[in-house]
Amino acid sequence: MDIALSFNHINFFMGKSFKTFLKHTAKDFHNQSVNPPVVRASTIIFKSMQHIRKTQKKALRNPTGGHFDYGRQGTSTTYILQKILTKLEESYHVFTTPTGFGSVFLAIFSVVRPGDEILVADPVYSPTRILTEDYLKDFNIKTVFYNPHDLNTLKNNITKKTKLIFVENPGSNTFDFQDLGKIISIAKKYKLYTAIDNTWGTPYYLKPIKLGFDMSIVSATKYYSGHSDVMGGSLAVNKRVFSKVKAAEKITGLRLGPDDAYLITRGLRTLDVRLDRHRENAKKVAAFLSKNKRIKLLYPFKKNSQNFRMWEKYYSGASGLMGLNIKAKNINSVRKFVNSLKLFGYGYSWGGFESLALHQEFRETGKRKYMNLPKDEHLVRLHIGLEDPNDLIADIKQALRHLR
Repeated sequence: MDIALSFNHINFFMGKSFKTFLKHTAKDFHNQSVNPPVVRASTIIFKSMQHIRKTQKKALRNPTGGHFDYGRQGTSTTYILQKILTKLEESYHVFTTPTGFGSVFLAIFSVVRPGDEILVADPVYSPTRILTEDYLKDFNIKTVFYNPHDLNTLKNNITKKTKLIFVENPGSNTFDFQDLGKIISIAKKYKLYTAIDNTWGTPYYLKPIKLGFDMSIVSATKYYSGHSDVMGGSLAVNKRVFSKVKAAEKITGLRLGPDDAYLITRGLRTLDVRLDRHRENAKKVAAFLSKNKRIKLLYPFKKNSQNFRMWEKYYSGASGLMGLNIKAKNINSVRKFVNSLKLFGYGYSWGGFESLALHQEFRETGKRKYMNLPKDEHLVRLHIGLEDPNDLIADIKQALRHLR
C-alpha cells in the first residue's frame, strides 16, 4: 500500500472540514480500494539484515512514522488508524489499545511511579476507581479523589508527591461537567501531568490536547466503532509525554489488532453523521423528560445549571448518553419502568446505533466520596440511539406510568 499517497490526501482534506476528512482519508490507491487492507503480521519480513537496520534507524529518527520491525508494534492497518485519530485529536500522536480501559491503564502507567500521588475526579468510571484506589495502593501510589464541582478539593490536596490529575468528563453515571480550563491552569502551575477520559464527547465535540491536556482517552468501542461489534481504545498525547507513553506501550504490549483497527477505521467514516443524529435525538428525548417532575435530567439541557455552563464553555455538541435521577419511593417501580421499555436494549457499553437502558445499582457508581444519593432517588442511564426519536419518546412515555 502507498501509505505516503494516502496521507497526502489526509493533509489536503484536513484543510477542508472534519466531515470531508472522514469521508476521504486513507484510501488505498495502490490496491485501488476505498478502504485500506487488513494487514495481519507477527513477523515483519525484510529483504536483508541491512533492510532491518535501515528501518530501525528510521524508527529512531521518526518514532511516529510507522517504521516497524515486529508485529507487536503494529502494521499499516493500525498505523493508518493512528494517523487518522492523530489528525482528529490535533495531537502529537495517538496510541491504540485493545480496549478503552487499556488506554486508561496506559495513561496512568506511563507517568506514575511508586511513591507518587494522583488526583482523580470522584465520578470516574468504576473500573478506573478500582485501579487507582485499590490496585495502585499495593504499588505505594496514593490516590486522592476531588469534587468535580469544587476544585478547591483538587488544589488543596496537591503535595510535592502529586504527579497526575486524572479527569473524566462528564462524570460516569452522574454526568458532572467540570471547569476543564481551570484544572489545566492548576496543573500547569504545579507542573503536573493531566489525562482526561473524553469518551462521551470524542474529539468531534471536544479536543482536549488542543485545550492543554497531556493525554486524552477515548474508548473506541463506543462512538468510533458505532456498531457494537468491536473493542478498542485510543490515547492521544502531546509531545511532552510521548516518549513516556511509547516506552510504556512497548513494555506492556498494549496494542490494538489489525482487524479491530479496520472496523474502527470504517466506523469513523460516519462518526459525524451518527453523532449529529445521536445529539438531535437526545435533545428531543431530553426535552420530553425535562417536563416530568419525578425526573432530574443529568444532561446539558437546563440552561441555568452549572453543568450546562461548563458543557457550553468547552464543548461544541452533546452525545447521546444521559442519566436520569428518578425520585420514587418504590425502587421496584423504577425497575419496572426500565424493564417496560420496548425499544431499549439492556446491556453495558453504549455508543452503538441502538438505544440502551440500565438501572444503575448504587454499587455500580463506585465508592463515591462526594455523592450522597437519598434512598428515594435512583439513577437510570439511557443511551439514545439512531431510531426515530418519536418512537423512543412514545416508548419512554408508556414505561413512565409504572413509576410510584
